[in-house]
Amino acid sequence: MLGSAVEFFRNLPPKVCTDCGKEIEEQHEAYHNKCDNCIDTEYWSSSKETA
Repeated sequence: MLGSAVEFFRNLPPKVCTDCGKEIEEQHEAYHNKCDNCIDTEYWSSSKETA
């Protein structure tokens, strides 16, 4: 039998970045799969290409 929903979510493994594998600090209603560092790196590298 399945326990409470709170226990289910408490037992999930931590979310990790798909690029570097670093653990992501989750935020309320945040569905990203990359850490802040990888998101910033991706943004700045793509903005240099368009300039």
